[in-house]
Amino acid sequence: MAHNNSPAKNKCSFCGLNGSKLELLIVGIDACICSGCAEQIYRSLNGMDEYEESAGRKPLPPPAPLKSIPKPGKIKAFLDQYVIGQDEAKKYLAVAVYNHYKRIDQPANDDVEFEKSNIIMVGETGTGKTLLARSIAKMLQVPFAIVDATVLTEAGYVGEDVESVLSRLLQAANYNVKSAERGIVFIDELDKIARKGDNPSITRDVSGEGVQQGLLKLLEGSLVNVPPKGGRKHPDQQYVVVNTKNILFICGGAFTGIEKLIARRMNTGTLGYRADKEKVSFDKNNLLQYVAPGDLKSFGLIPEIIGRLPVLTYLLPLNKEALRRIVSEPKNAIIKQYIRMFEMDGIKLEFEESVLDYIVEKAVEFKLGARGLRSIFETVMVDAMFESPSKNKKELKITLEYAKERVERFNKPHVA
Repeated sequence: MAHNNSPAKNKCSFCGLNGSKLELLIVGIDACICSGCAEQIYRSLNGMDEYEESAGRKPLPPPAPLKSIPKPGKIKAFLDQYVIGQDEAKKYLAVAVYNHYKRIDQPANDDVEFEKSNIIMVGETGTGKTLLARSIAKMLQVPFAIVDATVLTEAGYVGEDVESVLSRLLQAANYNVKSAERGIVFIDELDKIARKGDNPSITRDVSGEGVQQGLLKLLEGSLVNVPPKGGRKHPDQQYVVVNTKNILFICGGAFTGIEKLIARRMNTGTLGYRADKEKVSFDKNNLLQYVAPGDLKSFGLIPEIIGRLPVLTYLLPLNKEALRRIVSEPKNAIIKQYIRMFEMDGIKLEFEESVLDYIVEKAVEFKLGARGLRSIFETVMVDAMFESPSKNKKELKITLEYAKERVERFNKPHVA
């Protein structure tokens, strides 16, 4: 085995990538092979490709390095097309993602090593945490997986192992390990695995503190044995080795009740003769904007997890104006979806402006965020979607009276 920088032998004979773009190029007598193709051959010899073919999947060639990383401004502009408001969260995400992929493409001989920029987002349900993460993955065209932290438990207990997080990412990458190792994982409901108090647990906490301990090795970057089919690990199982060093982890959670912890912290030091001079005014209606790592620790996250999620940002509750814009402005806005669905049946659908305002008012009343908009729209539209395809009508206009009648009908109390 030797390294050769001669132009004639400076690219992989299997995938054709140039040697200058590869970390390792192994040179033989008449051919060269890169580390990515060598791994593919190793996987074939160990039966991984047979599993993929049996599942109807074809192994993909190793991915080429990212040629151009979108600048933070461009990332935020892309997110603006899909998510209304939340400018602070978009800014933090854009910078973290930009720095993360700069880190991946950092030269191997650079003396300064960049740390990972894993992210944690705190915000109420329906404020856009999942949509932000999904939109970023769509822009970068990298494998993306959403995992619910509530199903994870410690090894040996009913539930899923922490490694199943990477099984989902492998599936999204069509079982291409190199592609998966540049992917993004969104871990939702992180607040649900918080320990019960601020003190270390004296009893076994298999779905709380135990899961947090298991997530540490994924977040910090290590070689992990992943069962390709997911589920529980067992001794005779075949594993895929995944390096999490270059996987970006985005965590999100509602952290219900953390506002009380923030308020308590911000009210400290208000007693004494200097209290009035040192008191700092703050917005009591939007306390999440003052969230700090110490608040997450008080909520129940262990310090090690907080340290491996260095980028902390927040999503503010959606007000009436933001919900009204969500209804019609984004690329995948709700009314655009309904208009397109009816178009496929040859029907022109229109909404009165007052209908949209009424639905937004109901969403604010129910306190369900952006997710509540869809459920109210479904209540209004279900009869029309059932009847219209069978009729020959070419136009349909949803009026305020029509919308009110259906919403009130579904919200009337049932009499026994």
